[in-house]
Amino acid sequence: MSAGSRDDLLALDAETLAALANRGLVKRATREVAAGDGPAPALDPDGTLRGTCPDGSTVALPPGTGLDGGSCTCGAPGVCRHRIALVLAHQRAAAAAPPGPDPLPAASDAPAPAPCWSPGALDDEALTAAVGARAVTAARRTLERGYTARLHHAHPDDPQPVAELAACAVRFPVPGELGFAVTDAAQDRRGEMIALAVWAFRAADGRPTVTLGGRREPDPGVPPVLDAALGLARELLLDGAVHAGPVLTADLHRVRGELADRSLHWPAGLVTDLIGQLDAYAARAADHRPEELALLLAELHARHRAAAHPGALRAEVLGVREAAETPLRRVRLTALGCRIRSTATTRSAEVYFAHPAAGTVLVLRHGWDVPDDDHPPAVHLPAARRIAGHRLDALATGNVVSESAVRSAAHELGLGRGRIAATTVTPVGSSWTDLPAPLLLTDLDGHLRRLAGRPPRLIRPRITAESLHVVRLSAVEGIRYDAAAQCLEAEVRDTAGNTATLAATHDPACPGALDALAAALGAGTVTHVSATVRRTGGRTVLEPVALLVGGTVVVPDLAPGPGSTALAPAAPPSADPVATGLTEALATLADLAHQGLRRPGHATLARLDRTAARLNRSGLATTAELLRALARAIRAGDPDTAARTWPDAAVRVAVAIEAHRETAGRA
Repeated sequence: MSAGSRDDLLALDAETLAALANRGLVKRATREVAAGDGPAPALDPDGTLRGTCPDGSTVALPPGTGLDGGSCTCGAPGVCRHRIALVLAHQRAAAAAPPGPDPLPAASDAPAPAPCWSPGALDDEALTAAVGARAVTAARRTLERGYTARLHHAHPDDPQPVAELAACAVRFPVPGELGFAVTDAAQDRRGEMIALAVWAFRAADGRPTVTLGGRREPDPGVPPVLDAALGLARELLLDGAVHAGPVLTADLHRVRGELADRSLHWPAGLVTDLIGQLDAYAARAADHRPEELALLLAELHARHRAAAHPGALRAEVLGVREAAETPLRRVRLTALGCRIRSTATTRSAEVYFAHPAAGTVLVLRHGWDVPDDDHPPAVHLPAARRIAGHRLDALATGNVVSESAVRSAAHELGLGRGRIAATTVTPVGSSWTDLPAPLLLTDLDGHLRRLAGRPPRLIRPRITAESLHVVRLSAVEGIRYDAAAQCLEAEVRDTAGNTATLAATHDPACPGALDALAAALGAGTVTHVSATVRRTGGRTVLEPVALLVGGTVVVPDLAPGPGSTALAPAAPPSADPVATGLTEALATLADLAHQGLRRPGHATLARLDRTAARLNRSGLATTAELLRALARAIRAGDPDTAARTWPDAAVRVAVAIEAHRETAGRA
């Protein structure tokens, strides 16, 4: 940066200013500058920006530091509105100034791409100047203990690098400047977290995950408590879910506690879900799903094997470096809608929030029981339910500012109720359009290409709503309804011209959802959709949560109505023998886990043989042979071999299903 320019201040948008101070100060400063009551900016030869406000307050913002490194005579603690007003006045003056001569002819009228940079390019001298020696010393103590960071490197579509640490996330919105880094860490640890993020980028060399520091001790191998969890999974697999009793469930509860105590967060969450499936079966609840139980058992084996592998990133596979809970300082979240889940006796809401400062999505969960005398017309009244003192429909369509929020390792959100006015909710307005990438996607194909090299879901971090994004749309085409699958589909295009299929399936607990979705899509004013983004059968599929329609957020699952609108029929889907065979293989393996490998029925073994033959005809010979080996071990009365072969087959089938969904149909 030259002494005659403060381009760093020109790069500060309203969202970044609000994160560095608070939204109220930014709004007040914006009004004052717009009314002509802001300071007159003047640039010193050394690059210090100065200004005097109408109330007499004098502000100075030296180069190389953030807003908190400046000074103001008003005496207010922290970043005051006068500093923000000086930044805004400088931006206003720069926008009004005539453009200087262009030393080179323009090669194109297209805007230059945003620079891609890495905070790791800055040395420790620049780091110390930005955050202070005390913060760097505190960060070195953390480095000695060791830490892990997940990194989102800058690229042309998303030029802001982000580091996800155990306790917070750090975003770098201004290239080459550390003083303007944004983090949700407590103020007294802000500098320490920035230093840890910078070192992580420096060591990463383009990798998405890096582990630094810690004592270099011999690899301890797989934690014994994970071996214990695997032993209980083997017992469950041999006896089957139908024979799982309270003793096994109690043992799983004990192991889950030990896993959590040792910060093995991903296996602990997995065992929690496993217990939930067994409890649901014991209660004969509709949310018990044999395929889900089978996938959980496969995931436990996959994580155990990956953790034992010499080249595995144990922290990534087991979540050992994640904080169980992270209190968030005054945090601002943008609601992305909600989904309603249902069983015969319960309802639950999952409210999704974008956390712009961290570039992540958080999930707030809330459940309730359905009264026995609840009649059909009154079943769907979730919008009026209250969570943390606020209506569900307000939370699902609002901006939330909270001083009592807590984030779990899996990015689940908790909102406290103990403090007066600790959480406020205001309408979303235009906040969706201001979200940073990758929360806001404009190029779906580019986003999915960047995800192509990630590990299988079975060993990825168990981050809730990892695939939820807001997608900016340019067109909605061809709305249709598949009556057999009870699924509404529409062809949509993003602003880069990529096509995708928006698909939503009917849920009896939300009878008006598909009608509301069809009406919104047919209105012709949909500009954005919040949705889970995935690949299926070679297509990009968006599973919608909410839509921005004419500036208003519409949440289909909260829409009233009986669901009686006639919808245009869809053509039947084309057959996919590979997908059909893999789905049948998972269902057969799930049936075996349900019955137990010691005593499966003859019909299940015959089904196993048929599935192996189908997979072999589809070219999946290795997977077919694993199923045959499993059938041979069961028929030979060899439970040990069967218990070793079932996980091999289940892991292979689960990974094959995921890979086929993402790659089928590609050229």
